[in-house]
Amino acid sequence: MDLTHAVRWAAERYPDRCAVGGPHPLSYADWDARTDALAHALLMIGARPGSRVALCMAGGEPLASLHLAAQKIAVTSVPLSTRLAPAELGYCLADCNPVAVVVDATTHDLVSAAIDAMASPPKIAVYGADAPPGADSVEELLRRAPLGAPLFGAVESDVSVMLYTSGTTGRPKGVPRSHAAEHAAAVAHLVQTGHAPGDVTLGVMPMFHTMGLRTLLASVIAGGTWVPQATFDAEQCLTLIDREQISTLYLVPTIYWSLAETGRLSELHSVRRIAYAGAAMSPSLVQRLQAEIEPERFVNHFGSTEIYTFSVAPAAALKPGSAGRAGVFSRLRIVDPSPDARPTDEVSVGEEGEVAVSLESPEAFAGYWNRPDANAKSIRNGWYFTGDLAHHDEDGDLWISGRVDDMINSGGENVYPDEIERVLAGCRGVAEVVVSATPSDRWGHAVTAFVVPPPGVHPDDAILALERFIRDGSGLPSLKRPKRIIAITAVPKSPVGKILRRKLTAGEYDRLAVREVPSGSPPAEAREAHR
Repeated sequence: MDLTHAVRWAAERYPDRCAVGGPHPLSYADWDARTDALAHALLMIGARPGSRVALCMAGGEPLASLHLAAQKIAVTSVPLSTRLAPAELGYCLADCNPVAVVVDATTHDLVSAAIDAMASPPKIAVYGADAPPGADSVEELLRRAPLGAPLFGAVESDVSVMLYTSGTTGRPKGVPRSHAAEHAAAVAHLVQTGHAPGDVTLGVMPMFHTMGLRTLLASVIAGGTWVPQATFDAEQCLTLIDREQISTLYLVPTIYWSLAETGRLSELHSVRRIAYAGAAMSPSLVQRLQAEIEPERFVNHFGSTEIYTFSVAPAAALKPGSAGRAGVFSRLRIVDPSPDARPTDEVSVGEEGEVAVSLESPEAFAGYWNRPDANAKSIRNGWYFTGDLAHHDEDGDLWISGRVDDMINSGGENVYPDEIERVLAGCRGVAEVVVSATPSDRWGHAVTAFVVPPPGVHPDDAILALERFIRDGSGLPSLKRPKRIIAITAVPKSPVGKILRRKLTAGEYDRLAVREVPSGSPPAEAREAHR
């Protein structure tokens, strides 16, 4: 199935049903006509079947409509993060080589700075703002678009979208995904989250991330209502959920945390199904969401840009932290984490290994864009080696313990940061704690706890609180106890909340204080080490 037909058929089935909610609603018939007109506008700025158009805009209906418009003319949509620095954005634009990049008032200056040093910069088209000299106005192109003119559409093997990975371990990689893979992923999402036909869903996740696309496409296929929120604000989001009677949420844990902190979760009477992905959710937040929202379905989805679904835990509150079992279209194994391991090198129950997922999944990509080095590292014998460390428990459920690249070799022993973090999260004297490696003459790499002090707490006091907890309340064996504690202003994270440990290891943070923790020593005064 291609996405051109998915949109057309939804409009045929439910022409008068609300497709886009919010202050500027659109019926399915209206949205079909609007995306047709935008498809013609893209053709007028030079897009052709097989070419790429970059979209660097604030979220909301315009971005979603342009993405769907690209599908209707077999053009690859390349949504790019508005949170990238100009150099990072310039790298992505040079890498994907689009015929044009569509911007709005919020991103025009960013994109202009990004392409300033490019030898052959792409054409700029401006949406919703005055176009400067040399740039096209999307609104003007819409006025000139031939109404009712036929469009040639796409086939399922055409590339629908290219997403760039968040770059947690290096420069971003382009992930081309076909129409067939995008459609299969949306169907899997419907089945695995219990998203029902006609459901009303919140569209706040960015479309440069697979979760944002999945919410949009699943809503279209199910004939539901997609309610955009271009920029997340917790109080406004809660008001929107109530006003639009939103029934399904698919968000990252950081957004759920922000909603919980308003103290208004119990007001969400319309929400019946919630799901999360993108990062781990603390057991305390799981319990809070379950108690205050009382959803019919509470799903933990584990996957990636490359293969949408690895595994699904359909009842997250019953086993907080578990990633469940392989999804409806997925097959996975836990294998030896060495770089040359084969898909058949499976580890025993309870043993840590790398998650490998079969590329036979209809949700899978076919390889990275212009990155044979990344393909050689991640694709072996028809399996995608995800870089995630995990183990199976006695019930057969999956538990994620971190990333292969994040594994700490301290004194010749492998230590997994996530395992330690889950324990240290029980310390009430810190706002946030993350474990990573820092260089050590004695250990090679020292297990290091990075803490964010709570508001009003001195960094030294936060360090001492964690040190006491490690010694008296953690139960951690000596090998896994942090040898160094560093207080920092904030934990570096990707736009969707993934911890960027490589920045911690590289020293890219604002340090407030540091304490070396000799084995078996009692707490001592932390020494400040301001940058």
